[in-house]
Amino acid sequence: MLEKLAHLEERFRELTKLLSDPEIIADRMRYQNLAKERSQIEPLVRKYQKYEKVIRQMDEAQELYTLEKDLEFKALAKAELDKLAKEKEALEGELRLLLIPPDPNDEKNTIMEIRAGAGGNEACLFAGDLFRMYSKYAQGKRWKINILSAHPGEVGGFKEIILSIEGERVYSGLKYESGTHRVQRVPATEAGGRIHTSTATVAVLPEAEPVDVQIKPEDLKIETFRATGAGGQHVNVTDSAVRVTHLPTRIVASCQDERSQHKNKAKALKILYARLFDYFTQERIKKRAQERRIQIGTGDRSERIRTYNFPQGRVTDHRINLTLHKLDAILEGEIEELIQRLQSEDRIKKLEGMR
Repeated sequence: MLEKLAHLEERFRELTKLLSDPEIIADRMRYQNLAKERSQIEPLVRKYQKYEKVIRQMDEAQELYTLEKDLEFKALAKAELDKLAKEKEALEGELRLLLIPPDPNDEKNTIMEIRAGAGGNEACLFAGDLFRMYSKYAQGKRWKINILSAHPGEVGGFKEIILSIEGERVYSGLKYESGTHRVQRVPATEAGGRIHTSTATVAVLPEAEPVDVQIKPEDLKIETFRATGAGGQHVNVTDSAVRVTHLPTRIVASCQDERSQHKNKAKALKILYARLFDYFTQERIKKRAQERRIQIGTGDRSERIRTYNFPQGRVTDHRINLTLHKLDAILEGEIEELIQRLQSEDRIKKLEGMR
């Protein structure tokens, strides 16, 4: 670890020197790339420099403790050594965390898909609750939401809703939300007051650009059809809806929400690219069994990850055995505590995998 940190410190000094070179300053693209690299490693280098300072101070305190004859000064040196040893241990832990390779998708925007699962109309209502929860959370983070496709439920909520979320480190914050969410509550239509259990699934996909997923034009089947459902009279007379199929994987994306066939095609392709990027990513993860073991469940769509229990006013995340008795606040978008605990647990597991 120390050898790697020393190398990064040397690279940091090299980058600092390069960024003052007039030729590099004149090359805007190269300057931006080098500046970005420097900013990425700077927190780690600064922490390492603090660690090196503590090591030097420990050497000085150890020398004083060894050579000093006065018992009072010797005790002071020993106390200083103990204090510095604790600081050294804490810094080593922080450095290990900083050395964990970042998820290359963390900076990406996100496609979120929420679908009603088991439970009929109640599942649709719960999908609507989840959509509202994530929308409130996104608003608090000042992220931008754009609905790509929506299929309302018969009594409210959604059978399916797909949205894009744009902003700073969106995927980093939401990637742990993928999986099956379960709700336990008494439906408004239940005369007997019995508690029902319903589910909704959430898929969080990093938004992908064509450069991220290489697709041959001949591998795409693009079809137009007449839109159905809400949206105005035009749905009965215009073939504006678009369905795109990636033939090798049979992955499909469709959109009918816009009046324009061109806009529907653009949205469908956006969804398709995200689904394909996620599909190929999951295939790579399956092949890398060790990496899969140190993750906490960011990709398995069938995994039951969380229960929302209304009678007891609690939310339980089953992956980290965390129960919070603040259901109302969480449904109002206050999910930061959940997300931070999941991020922390993920870092711990990755650290264990690096040993």
